[in-house]
Amino acid sequence: MGIFKKDPLQIIAFQSYGTNTHFYARGRALEDESIDLESQKIWNLAINAFKRLESDEIANTAIKVKLPNNKIIKAKTDNDGYYIIEETIENLKSLTNTEGWLSFELSYDDVTIKRKITNNNRFSGELLIPSSKAKFGVASDIDDTILHTGVVSTLKWRVIYNSIFKNAKSRLPLEGAAEFYHMLHRGVSGENANPIFYVSHSPWNLYRYLELFLRQHKFPKGPILLRSFKEFRSRKTVDEKPQKQKEILNLLKTYPDLPFILIGDSGEHDADIYIEIAKQFPERIKAIYLRSVKHKKRMLRVKGLLEKYKTTPALLVESSKQAIEHAKENRFIK
Repeated sequence: MGIFKKDPLQIIAFQSYGTNTHFYARGRALEDESIDLESQKIWNLAINAFKRLESDEIANTAIKVKLPNNKIIKAKTDNDGYYIIEETIENLKSLTNTEGWLSFELSYDDVTIKRKITNNNRFSGELLIPSSKAKFGVASDIDDTILHTGVVSTLKWRVIYNSIFKNAKSRLPLEGAAEFYHMLHRGVSGENANPIFYVSHSPWNLYRYLELFLRQHKFPKGPILLRSFKEFRSRKTVDEKPQKQKEILNLLKTYPDLPFILIGDSGEHDADIYIEIAKQFPERIKAIYLRSVKHKKRMLRVKGLLEKYKTTPALLVESSKQAIEHAKENRFIK
């Protein structure tokens, strides 16, 4: 926020997902602090990172959504500026494009707001309704699965370091990852439009950073599912499920007829989470791919888990090439 004047307001819509009758949208109302995600200068990168992590939310404020058919949905942000909008609406697929994306418009709906609102108080949002041609969905981790982030590091200091001193455009994806994901998206027919969901332990503060990374490196477009910064910093109780696990379970619930492929890494707890999900839904999980990370002790632990688990094909892979070969053998891709 400026010293002599307040920053204008904005609404950030997180790419989400739904069904023909389930409208589900998420995002956050924030002050617009003019974050330049493409800056290469160290000082600007540090300032922009600080702005992302110390965002000024617009709490408990009325907003509204306008659909392409002019239907209006009203909602309110919570104490941290987040909003979740869930509505039962018929025939939403008729409002989507050929890839299944439904575009809508967000705006502030509080006449008492005296602050300037950017973009003439019109902000775009999208949610994905998977194509009827889809044969499976893909739930993929981001951290150390398609992007080196250092999530396995102590106190996650590399996540913060990389986010501060490297812009999204300069970060390199793991070799072959984008190609593999496009092959999964196209499927065995080449036209399946299998939905890709990106699920990460990173905080929502990094949403636009990760969105730019995925777009810049030409990954298939898909909903990005993160967690709040409070959850990122906190330690979970033994009985509480990780947010990533909750998100994947919600995908399985939302699309009961769609099997899934799960992709992660051997660095943290992806193996534990994915195997637990596969045990709960043995007929729904087609395969598990875990990318090896350079951490001997963790890799040995994951290998031990996979050796004991035989129900769903679960592979520890060194490269995208290995995963592609297995996916071709199992007719996931052509």
